[in-house]
Amino acid sequence: MDKHICTLPKEVALPIELYKSIRGEYFIGYADELTFGDNTNAYALLYNPYGSGVNLHVNVWTITDISNVNFRAQFWFNATPPGMPVDSSLVTPSNTAICPLPKPKIQLKQLSNVVGGPSGGIKAFVRRGTPGTTLVESENGKLIFPPGGSFLVFLSDAEGSTEKASGRIAFGWWEEKVCCECIC
Repeated sequence: MDKHICTLPKEVALPIELYKSIRGEYFIGYADELTFGDNTNAYALLYNPYGSGVNLHVNVWTITDISNVNFRAQFWFNATPPGMPVDSSLVTPSNTAICPLPKPKIQLKQLSNVVGGPSGGIKAFVRRGTPGTTLVESENGKLIFPPGGSFLVFLSDAEGSTEKASGRIAFGWWEEKVCCECIC
C-alpha cells in the first residue's frame, strides 16, 4: 500500500438541501384541491412575513394533476394576489427526527376560483402545461425573498375554456436567518 494515499485529507460534501434539513431549516408543503377555469384562477403563495427574521430560499416547485384544460402558470415575485388566501395545513419540516418539530416562519397560502390577477411585483416567468402533465423545477435556493417578500404560482386556463380544472402546487424551501432586515 502506498503510504502517500493514507495522508490524504478526508472531506464529506453535503448537498445544501440535506444540510438545511439536518438543521431543521428545510420545509415542504403543498396547496391541494386548487380549482380554476371558466374565467377563474387559482394560486399558491409562499409568503415571508415582515419580522420573520429569515430569508426564504425556494428550492423546488411542482405543479401536478391538472385536469381537463391546458393551463398557464405565472410565477410572480413580491406581487399581491387577488382575494383572501387561506393557510395550507399541508406543511411539514423535512426532518421529522428533531424534537420538538421545527415550525416554519414562511407561510404557505392558497386560493381557488378567484377572479382577477396579481398586482405589483414582477412576473418573473411563465410556463404552459397540458392536462395530466407535471411541471417541476429545481431552483436550488437561488430564488431568495427577504421578510415581506413572496413567491406566487398563479394558475389559469390557457385557452379560455368554460371547463373547470383542478390540481395542486408543491414547494420545497429552506429558511436562513438574516443578519439584518432592511426595508426597501
